[in-house]
Amino acid sequence: MPLEITQREREGIALLDMKGRLIAGESVTTLRDSMETQTKIGKANVILNLHEVDYIDSSGLGALVYCSTNLTRSGGVAKLLNLNRRNLELLVLTKIDTIFEVFNDETDAVNSFFPGRDIKKFDILSFVHNLKGK
Repeated sequence: MPLEITQREREGIALLDMKGRLIAGESVTTLRDSMETQTKIGKANVILNLHEVDYIDSSGLGALVYCSTNLTRSGGVAKLLNLNRRNLELLVLTKIDTIFEVFNDETDAVNSFFPGRDIKKFDILSFVHNLKGK
């Protein structure tokens, strides 16, 4: 299934709802093109909603890092939302979780762009400890 990306906006923050697999080939190109479009139209702060992304390969991880780097150069930031267990484990194992803020609640992800708003960050350390206990 090719990657589908639907864009929406909330409080001036671009949200990219992704569906499918983030794998080498067309999917990676689709994500990169979408991110380049965001920077061209002046949307430097982006939330990547991975709720319906069931698989990410090494090229997909590279595309996520590219997105982060591209937005950082534009003065913005990419944040991740709604990763499934497998994809979160992959980010932790590859240490890519250190590049991104990860959220499991859209409101918290949006609020994280506004200083002074209360947010609850996703606790990756707690997640890892729970994995070890299973």
